[in-house]
Amino acid sequence: MDKSGPESGPAEFDAFSRRYDNLVNDALAFSGLKIDYFTGVKAAYLRDIARGRLGAIDTLEAIDIGCGIGNYHPLLVPGFRRLAGVDVSRASIEAARERNPNVRYDVFDGFHIPHDDASFDIAFAVCVFHHVPPANRDVLVREAARLLRRNGLFVIFEHNPSNPLTMRVVNRCEFDRDAILLTGSETKRLMSVNGFSNVRTNYILTIPSFNGFTRSLDLILGRLSVGAQYFTCGRIE
Repeated sequence: MDKSGPESGPAEFDAFSRRYDNLVNDALAFSGLKIDYFTGVKAAYLRDIARGRLGAIDTLEAIDIGCGIGNYHPLLVPGFRRLAGVDVSRASIEAARERNPNVRYDVFDGFHIPHDDASFDIAFAVCVFHHVPPANRDVLVREAARLLRRNGLFVIFEHNPSNPLTMRVVNRCEFDRDAILLTGSETKRLMSVNGFSNVRTNYILTIPSFNGFTRSLDLILGRLSVGAQYFTCGRIE
């Protein structure tokens, strides 16, 4: 969640890089849950999405756009063939390298990601776009499209602004002071007008999710659009 260029200034998120987990846990304290729970659930959903849409994930190359300190990566490295991460915060990238030496990390300017065209099968951004000014979100989506191979998949995870508990966490979180949350329909539009097809949004975390069965039930209940978060995914033809 560390941003710049079209996102928040990197210096701001550099200051949070060593306190990221503690800041999120403080914001979540009223819920009785911690960041590790949400990290585990979204990593599991990402694996499910990749497997369901693209097949065996051990053949896939993935990139995390706005990777921050790489919290998700220990749960993803064992599955994907290759994993890379980019962020605008140099301090966050340095912390991610310490945590995950088998992942390639790069600092980027918020606009241009230092990888060649069609380098990845799947790109994802976890709770990143609410820090990107609305006028610049299309730029980052098009950059994700550039990175993907034919039939590649882009997945955006975001907070659901219609969920009051989500808003309570966002309002309590120090580094979300600049957050402008996106509705599911806004994120779907972003992908649809910037080169992605078969775009769909699923709401998640309507109920606690711990395994494949509860994730399936969570997706069914997600049709009510009240889950704490959602993911939107689209494919490059």
